[in-house]
Amino acid sequence: MAEKVIIIGSGPAGWTAAIYTARASLEPLLFEGAITPENQAAGTLPSGQLALTTEVENFPGFPSGNLESYLDDAIDATQRQMMAPHLKEGVSGPELIELMRQQAKNFGTRVITDDIVDVDFTSHPFKLIASDGSTHEALAVIVATGARANYLGLPSEAKFKNRGVSACAVCDGALPRFRNKPLAVVGGGDSAVEEADYLSKFASTVYMIHRRDELRASKIMAQRAIDNPKIEILWNTTLAEVLGNDADGVTGVRLASTVGQPDVEKDVTGVFLAIGHTPNTAFLDGKLEMTDKKYLRWTTPGRTLTSVEGVFAAGDVADDTYRQAVTAAASGCMAALDAERWLAAKGL
Repeated sequence: MAEKVIIIGSGPAGWTAAIYTARASLEPLLFEGAITPENQAAGTLPSGQLALTTEVENFPGFPSGNLESYLDDAIDATQRQMMAPHLKEGVSGPELIELMRQQAKNFGTRVITDDIVDVDFTSHPFKLIASDGSTHEALAVIVATGARANYLGLPSEAKFKNRGVSACAVCDGALPRFRNKPLAVVGGGDSAVEEADYLSKFASTVYMIHRRDELRASKIMAQRAIDNPKIEILWNTTLAEVLGNDADGVTGVRLASTVGQPDVEKDVTGVFLAIGHTPNTAFLDGKLEMTDKKYLRWTTPGRTLTSVEGVFAAGDVADDTYRQAVTAAASGCMAALDAERWLAAKGL
């Protein structure tokens, strides 16, 4: 028997869609992704980018203050121990996503910790194939697979990945190899500033490597980087090579100038990439209409409809402009309502 709704993805868009569809008695089944070394390397583990974020200061409903009692009651103690340190300035990303997950499950969402690796949208009910080979049918599908962090593609970057090169400061920044050592962050947007600010809690110095003479980050975030005494912004530079050896891993970086100055080298023990994201749409293999950047295209302005009737898109997988937890959650709500109304109109 076909599921009424299957949701693919477990970020704020996926869990919000699950909450809304569950409350509408649609009995959603959500695939949150598999926990595998391949997904870990690609940055596509369950819970999405929010699980890799430290303090969340801009999600409504979590003011600065001590939330410990509430979080201790709401989240299993074992689960909390595996999360990033809570700094008592609001809610952390892992805490927020776990609260969403539990809320969705409380309303009856069923969760499978596996990937959807192929789909067939040419007939109805739709068919979805999981990585374990099982086939699942759905009357409606909500795609909320998000986007993953980008790398530069340098051979030296690949050589030292997981030995000093990372795209997740929260995952790796507190490791002993990085404590009280100089580190580098590549990028100039909000994510780069957040990474640098987080790393400054552990590092002796954080170099921000930015190819322009002005940060792309929002003004408040850019000022945060400028005001942080442990962050040094290296303007008009790009990462040319990650330096290191087999025994020590990363030991430094060679930087190239974008304005004709000689290359320079900096001693660092870690390099953190914060240069954008790629939408997780490869498994769709062109079966839904996409933008030139491979984001899913909403075919109706202000709606989450895709090029296949009955398939909806929510969150960063269809958003290369805002990419915020609150906008992802909002579009998850929209997709759930769109799916519910579509199913009702079809009498399904």
